[in-house]
Amino acid sequence: MTIASLLAAVGLAIAHLLSGRLSFLDVRPRSRWLSAAGGISVAYVFVHTLPDLAEEQETLREAAGEALAFVESHAYLVALLGLAVFYGLERAAKASRGRRRRTGGEDSTGVGVFWLHVGSFAAYNALIGYLLLHRESSEPGSLLYFVAMAVHFALNDHALRQDHRETYTRIGRWVLAGAIVAGWGIGLMTDVSEAATGGLIAFLAGGVIMNVMKEEEPGRAGFLPFVAGAAAYAALLLASL
Repeated sequence: MTIASLLAAVGLAIAHLLSGRLSFLDVRPRSRWLSAAGGISVAYVFVHTLPDLAEEQETLREAAGEALAFVESHAYLVALLGLAVFYGLERAAKASRGRRRRTGGEDSTGVGVFWLHVGSFAAYNALIGYLLLHRESSEPGSLLYFVAMAVHFALNDHALRQDHRETYTRIGRWVLAGAIVAGWGIGLMTDVSEAATGGLIAFLAGGVIMNVMKEEEPGRAGFLPFVAGAAAYAALLLASL
């Protein structure tokens, strides 16, 4: 399993490095493949990850203890936190691009926002790499996780290139690719509690939902490709259960 998860981590890193070469994604109007990728990512969260959170809920409640007994949905609150964090990052990136455009600068983010964005996505990718070793899943489930994250990275890469332009291609994608393998290495050397793993999965779920849906704005996304990707991948996930 260790070798398989390492190969998966390397494969996801390569997906980050090569997604910019997929010229059919950079078309106007927006590529249908990006919408299909978004549907696959969201299907994975709703059909696989969120049901897992229901199972993790009791573990998180016990770990929180009586001090937080009034909180009924710890896992879902962590997922909400993940969504809110990446919403804030998206707003910061768009605000930075807007300021630079108004002052006659390049249509990209400033240096500070670039590193905030890339640093946050590096932590996000490291979490995905970590979970390659610490998810309790069958072999088909692990493969489906890999495919869902690979297409999700293609979607993220496209959005990050739009925000950061050449700086992302030159620096950012290498940082994010390395973060996946680094996360796998951390997972190899450490093993956190079941409650902490549940919290990490919850945070990831919220982040994936936000990072997909921000790209699926009405008027720029393809509804039918999104639905087709979601339906097809949901069927695969249900068949693997």
